[in-house]
Order: sequence, then structure tokens, then C-alpha cells
Amino acid sequence: METLRGKVAIVGAADSEVGVVPQKGATQLCIDAALRALKDAGISKDQIDGLITCNSFSEPILYHAETIAEYLQIFPKYCVSVANGGATTFTMLHHAASAIVTGMCDTVLITMADSLRSGLTRDQAMTLQASTGHPEFEIPFGPTVPAYYALLARAHMEKYGTTTEQLAAVAVSARKHASLNPAAQMREIITIEDVLHSRMVADPLHLLDCSLVSDGGAAVILTSAERAKEFPHHPVYLLGVGEGHHQEHITQSHNLTASAAVDSGRRAYEMAGLSPKDIDFAQIYDAFTSMVILQLEDLGFCEKGEGGAFVESGAIDLGGKMPVNTHGGLLSHCHSGHPGSIFALTETVNQLRHQAGQRQVPNAEVALVHGQGGIASSHATLILGRDRA
Repeated sequence: METLRGKVAIVGAADSEVGVVPQKGATQLCIDAALRALKDAGISKDQIDGLITCNSFSEPILYHAETIAEYLQIFPKYCVSVANGGATTFTMLHHAASAIVTGMCDTVLITMADSLRSGLTRDQAMTLQASTGHPEFEIPFGPTVPAYYALLARAHMEKYGTTTEQLAAVAVSARKHASLNPAAQMREIITIEDVLHSRMVADPLHLLDCSLVSDGGAAVILTSAERAKEFPHHPVYLLGVGEGHHQEHITQSHNLTASAAVDSGRRAYEMAGLSPKDIDFAQIYDAFTSMVILQLEDLGFCEKGEGGAFVESGAIDLGGKMPVNTHGGLLSHCHSGHPGSIFALTETVNQLRHQAGQRQVPNAEVALVHGQGGIASSHATLILGRDRA
């Protein structure tokens, strides 16, 4: 079987301003991130011959990738839009790597942004939150996205004894990391009690168990491993990638306490020839605290049912056994919708370049980055390394 291991590298990465950015719309943020990534890579836009984007909720465009190419005045031979929720970034990277390895193009720009905080009214945001379910079997009963995830959290608690304090420990860890990140939207330290005393959103999820609502975008640039040495920064190599898809709607799930991260992680580990013990740090999609616990289990960092104790022990903190979401994650850095997971990717690039400042994981060599979209629907896992081999 053809493998992508060590054949493609990230050579440029950059974020736009994030948080509350009313002076720029989603399209402007998308372009801004692209230009910053080009500068980081030390190349001109004319050297880009592949473009992958994701449409935005606040400024939807019918032919999004083609329009962004038009704005940039580039004329790629590979141009596509991708959208599958929080897995979008890593699905995009899977597509980009495949395009490079098969000769469809040489240098791919991935750029995405949205303005969920400034670009949507409260009514529009609530409509969005309430429109993701199955039109016949879910939406008529009125649940929003947090309610679906509360169902998953409650199922894990009932089966394994996971506690609200353990959920809260995920949020506390994310905020510790965000406090070291000057770009993070929320940097004030919080405690377990702060999380438990924040208002209930969907039992058992409190406000601080839920991700932020943000504006922002980011971009990365990929090319072949052979060409990567020509760029100014240390390349970050793709070692493994895998996807997993079990269901779209949560009412069709076969198991509320396990996810397709089991499949995506296994496929990524197999391609990389690595296992969880080889990973130095992880970025795990944290739209809700409970999902970090579930995905840590499914990705093999602890046994099934032990995720709550794992996070409670401090294992996911910087300096712990497996630092998680070193930039602050969706819970504290920012969450701008589909682009949310790309900030985990740009953070990983900084970590593997050894340029993450106060939050640097010492001697970081190999990272796992995982995203999931929908209601635990689409899962994608990357394993990235500082070295090719």
C-alpha cells in the first residue's frame, strides 16, 4: 500500500489575530492568514500551485476556494474546498499530501477562517447550534450542539464513573497553557471550582466545559520532503494520517462511549510505524471537556474508562506524561468553527520547530494532532515529526 510517511512537510504556518476581531470579516481573515503563512515560508504567492480552503458560516461563498484564489490572484492547478467540522484541517492535510505525492501539484496552501463571534447575530448563532441534528429524529426535539455532547458526557460518566471534577480538570489545564500564550483569547487562570460554579449549559456541561466562540483564521503551506529543505524554517514532516467515520447523527451511533478516533488513530499509527508511547505531546479536539477524556482513551494514551483519572492526575499539563493542547485549545485559545483545529496544527508546527516559548515541550520530536467534526462524527488524526525517519 502506498504510504505518505515522510514524503511531505509543512514549511509555512501562521495565525491571524484571534478572539474578537470585528474589523475583519471571515474572508479578510482567510486572506490575512494566507499572506502571513507565505511570509513565514519565505515564498511568493506565485509559487503556490495548490489551494485548499473551507467555507465560512458568517460569509459563505458558493465557490470558496476559487474565490480565495481570485482574491490572492493565484492560478492553482489544484483548487478545492473541504468541510467536515473539526476534522476539516486534518482531512485537508490528507488531501494536500496526497496531491503532492501523486504529482497533482508541488506546493499547497491551506487557509481557513471564520468570524463566529463578530460575524453572526445571536439569533443566527443559535439557529446554527440547533440545526445540526437529523431533520426527522433529532431537530424536532430541540437539542443544540452542547446537548448532544452532554449526552456523550453523561454516558461516559454512567459507564465509567467519570466525574464533573475530572471534566473540569481538562478546562483548568487548557487555561494554564493559554496563560502562557500571548495570542490566546482567554488567559486568566481558573480552578476546578470556577468550572463547577459556572452556569450550566447542558447537564453535566458547565459554561467553562464548553469551547469559546471566536473570530480567527490560520494557514499552512506544504511541499515535498525533498523541496522542504529549501525553506527557511525546520520542516515538520507528516509521518502518519488516518480518518475514521462511524456515523453522522448521534442517534445512529452504535456506541456513545467510544468514537471513530479508534480507527483514525490506528491508521495514523500504522502509517507512522509508531505507537502512543512514542508521542511527546498531543493536540486533541476539545470543543467540550468530556471529549478530551474520551479521545485520550480512544487514541491509546490510557485504557478505556481511565481518561478521567488520567487528566485528574495532571498528565495532560505541560511537564506531565502527555501534554495536551499546549496553546490553550478550543477551550481557551479560540474556536472559530471549522477552522478551530488549524490552530492546533500551527501550534504543533511551532512546538516541533522548538519555537513555542514559555509553553515549549522540552525536546519535542513527535506529536499527535486529532480533530473531530459534527457530533463526534468525522475523525482525523495526524502524526507529525521533527525528523523524516
